This record gives sequence, structure tokens and C-alpha cells, in this order.
Amino acid sequence: MAKKKGASAGVWVILILLILGLAGFGATSFSGSQQTVATVGDVEIDANDYVRAVDNQLRAFSQATGQPLSFSQARMIGLDSAALGTLVSRAALENEARALGVSLGDETVAQEIAQTRRFQDGTGNFNRETYEFALREIGSSARDYEAEVRSTLASGLLQASVGGGVIAPDIFVDTLFTYARETRDVTWARLTANDLAEPLPEPSEDVLRAFHEEYAERFTRPETKVIDYALLTPDMIADEIEVDESEVRALYDARIEEFVQPERRLIERLVFQTDDAAAEALARIDGGSASFDDLIEERGLSLDDADLGDLAREDLPTEAAEVLFGTEEPGVFGPLPSSLGPALYRMNAILSAQETSFEEAEEELSREAASDRARRIILESVASVEDLLAGGADIPALVERTDMEAGRIDFNDEVFEGVAAYTAFREAAEAAQPGDFAELVELDEGGIAVISVAEVLEPELRPFAVVRDEVIAAWEMVETEKALTARAAELVAALENGAEMAGLGLNLGTDRGVERQGFVPGTPPDFNETVFGMEPDDLATLSADGDAWIIRLDAINQPDPDAPEAASVLARFGVETAREMQTSLIQAFTQSVIRGSDVRINQAVIDAVHAQIP
Repeated sequence: MAKKKGASAGVWVILILLILGLAGFGATSFSGSQQTVATVGDVEIDANDYVRAVDNQLRAFSQATGQPLSFSQARMIGLDSAALGTLVSRAALENEARALGVSLGDETVAQEIAQTRRFQDGTGNFNRETYEFALREIGSSARDYEAEVRSTLASGLLQASVGGGVIAPDIFVDTLFTYARETRDVTWARLTANDLAEPLPEPSEDVLRAFHEEYAERFTRPETKVIDYALLTPDMIADEIEVDESEVRALYDARIEEFVQPERRLIERLVFQTDDAAAEALARIDGGSASFDDLIEERGLSLDDADLGDLAREDLPTEAAEVLFGTEEPGVFGPLPSSLGPALYRMNAILSAQETSFEEAEEELSREAASDRARRIILESVASVEDLLAGGADIPALVERTDMEAGRIDFNDEVFEGVAAYTAFREAAEAAQPGDFAELVELDEGGIAVISVAEVLEPELRPFAVVRDEVIAAWEMVETEKALTARAAELVAALENGAEMAGLGLNLGTDRGVERQGFVPGTPPDFNETVFGMEPDDLATLSADGDAWIIRLDAINQPDPDAPEAASVLARFGVETAREMQTSLIQAFTQSVIRGSDVRINQAVIDAVHAQIP
């Protein structure tokens, strides 16, 4: 890809020195008299334990976000402090357990180690050689590790004694259940510009200019970075790539299931413990006393839990496939077997078999193959671009020596067009500052960009002449909302004096069973919050985005504690609440122990550890 390629010798020297000088994060071993990063009472926290704890924090963050994280970035967001805090808490509990004489015997420790999967062989039995090899990999010895296991078990026993046996009070669980499952019946009307008694007057130039000044924040350009960038995306080079027909045909054959699909069915499934229970449920459906949706709701499930998507005949057990693919009409069928037990199946629609020939798919697959190859070319070019940047190349030099194209963008939170549409570019642009070295950014879909901030423009009120149309639209929205809010207040006064909502000449919406965390289409964001703060027959008004709403609360519906799904929901609430209470008790106990312990942090050793982590 590069027009000129050649790595700076200085760059390679630096890389070699880094490889020799740094053993890699997580592999560094610290020894000697200065390897204790902290002490809590009589318990020491070893530098190697600290390194492993930081590594665990990094891995957990990367797994949760899907983004790799360097150690310097980890320190910026406090992962190193979180790791140290975890170790201090653990050490405090270990120290307390020692002080209380809490300990476990060798047999318990041996059993715990033998049950650890990474120390077992292929048959699930403890393997001494595997155990010793694993300990060497983490820089530990059997003696130290077994002492660590013993203290961990003792600390766990101490925690269990603090948090064990906690049961959530019934009144607390019932209150939570009622709060979460209460619903509301509500009647509401939305007032729009069409409900104004008369149209808004035409605003004068003076009125618009005054509005422009009064609502200056609406028309102020935020702080803006002027960014020069070099960009290369697969689309920029894909047209120049020729793809052999054999390669396209191989791609077609590899994805044949995508282009040749058998007849399929849209299916939902509800599993029961016995055939009799499933047959009884089907009888209720056939008798009209319940629907398939009702059965799902009674089980405390959602439609997503029952949805199997579109399935082919071979995706189902043979008996179920014969029934569901032997009918041409949607309906509920069963009891039929499933991998989880007897089930009722609802077949909702038939998807006909489809076949796309190679000739029909060839053009699209050729574009995909070219794009894939373009992504690989760009990926392979990353190293040469980094070499150029390390050698001091700026944006013009990159454009001259590679296939990248230059551009400039005025970037702020309101800009999403062009290269600013890439999430990775936006994140890098937000972090970049004038004077920073040009930074290589790997974009979504396989592209790369190099960005450099030329200057930062301070927030500035955009001239009236430039935003005049925006001012007119904003003025109309604000004035309409004011007028409608006043109109809504008049109508509420009429309702309070005995008028009926049905007689107001408005389009009414009536919703029953509105849930606390639900959403009613056509209502403003604070609708539910307002409704759940009202009492029956209360009236309220809301306004947003140029409209106004009148709301009347018709009823508060208490959940039925005797409903079929209530018992399982209450039990789940009880378990979750007890678990949260246990966690809170243990956290409070741990903090109390830490406050009563002699905690000493050896910052010099921590700094030395940080210096050896790349």
C-alpha cells in the first residue's frame, strides 16, 4: 500500500530495547526485600499479587467493553487503585481472621486445590505436575499458594459468618413487589399547533433578533477542534482490486445456507414439566379462557423468552417438525417434545423456500471479496504508517507516501458527518489536543485514520444572518409550546369545574396497565414519572418540543399477590434482596475492619512496579 516503505532504524532500536527491558505485563516477577506494596496489620501484600490484581482488572474491563486497554489508560480510570483496594480489603479480612483464630485444616485446603479445574488432568482428577507448572507460570510456590488458599478460605468463612442467614423481611419484599408491579390507568390528550385557537403571528425582525440573543445557547457553536486527518478506508481502494471468479464462487459455496434456504416457520415455544400440564394449558387456549400470550405472562416470562425465531424442519425434534411443517395455518400445537421437555408451540408464519443463484449473487459477493481484501491490505499497512509517524511524518507526508487521502474537519459534539461518523475517530478526536503527536486510529469496518489538531476554536454565538432559519423554527416551537401550555391550563380548569375530557374536542388516548418502567407512545419523556406521582382523578399538564399534554389518572392497580406468577416473582425478589443485604453487610464489616487496622501503603514499591509494566 505504501508508496515508499522503510522503517526508521531508531524505531527498531527502541522496540528491541523495550522487548529486552520489559518482560510483559503479568509476567514480571518482583523479588528482594522491597517487594511488599502494602501491609494490613500482620498481612503483607506482595508486588506479584498486585501485578496479578491489576492484570485481572484490565482483563475484566476489556472483556466487558470489548476494547483493549493499556496500563497507562488503566491508571487514568483508576483500575490500579481498584486493584489495590481489593487486595487491601482481602488482607484486612485475613488479618481479622488471624486475630480471631479462624483457620482451616490441611484437608480442607487440599480439597479446595484438588477441585480447581486448572490443576486437573483431562479426566478431571488433580494432577501434581499440572499444579506445579501452573504455579511456576504465576511466579508462586506450592507453600505460598497453599497459604494463600488457607487465608482465602478463612476470610470467606468470616464473611459467611457476617452475611450468612440473612433473610429479607416479608414486608420489605412485598413493598418492593407492589412498587415494581403497580400499574396505572390513564387518559391523556396531546395538544399540537392544530389545537391553537388562532395561528401564531408572523415574527418581526426585531422579535427574531431578540430571540436569538435570549436563547443564545441554542445558536452557539460549541468548542470546536479544527482537525487535519489522513484517511484510508476499504471503499477507497476496493474498486481497484480485481477478484477471481473462483474466489467468488468459493465464497458463495461457503455461505450456501445464506443463499439457498429451505422453507421455514416462525415459531414460539412454551415448555411445561409434564404432558398433562401442557395439555391442560392447550385446553385453556382452545376453550378461550387464556391465550398463548397469557400463558407466557403467567409464567413470569416475556415473548422474547418464548421466541425461537425462524426455524427449518431439521431444527426441530422429528415429531414437532412433522406437526408444525404439516400445517399451512398458524396456530398453537402440542403437547409436542422439545429438548427441554413437553411443550406447546405457536406457529406464527410460513417463510417460503428461497434460492439465490450464483449469477444473482456474484456482483454483491465480488464487492464483499474486494472489500475484505482491502481491509487486509489496510491492516498490513498499519505497521508502515506507524513507522512513518515514528519517523516524524505529518499528514502531508503520509498522503505523499501512502494511499491515504487528506481532509480537514471542524469537529465538535454536533458533528457526525463524514469521518466523524466513525466512533473510533470521534473518541480519538475528543481526546486529542493541539501539540499532540499525530495519532493513528483504527476505524470501524477496517479503515484507518491519522489525526492532528490544528487549533481549538472557543464557543461562539453564530451570527443571526447565518442561523436565521433556525431562529425562526425555534421561535415558532417555543411560542407554540407557550400558547399550548396556557391552553392546556384553561382546559384543566374546565375539567376541575365539571367538564368531561370527552367533551373537550381533543384526540384522547386511554392506556390501561401502564407499567412504571414502561413507555406510552406519543407522550413526553417525563410522562411515566408524572403519572406515577399522581393520585386517582388528579390532573396534570406537561409540555415538550412545541406540544402540550393533559393527563388524568384514572386508577392505581395493585398487583395480585395470588396470581400464578406472583409466587416466583416474590421469591426472586426475596433472594435478590437478601443477597444485596448480605453484600452490604459484608462491605460494611470489611470497611470497619480496614478502619480498625494498621494499613500502610509502600508507594515507592508501587511506583517501581508501575515502572516495569509496559
